Amino acid sequence: MYAALWRVLPGPVWARIILVLILLVAVLAVLATWVYPWIDGIINNQEATVGGS
Repeated sequence: MYAALWRVLPGPVWARIILVLILLVAVLAVLATWVYPWIDGIINNQEATVGGS
């Protein structure tokens, strides 16, 4: 899969490396901004309280 991605990227090696880094940062930003909070809302819907009697 990574080899196929590497082959379709245009330009010389240094430009491909920059493009891969930009794509990686974009994917991580999307995950941190929308995907992880959405999953947290689905999975962690328990209300936990610390009881002090």
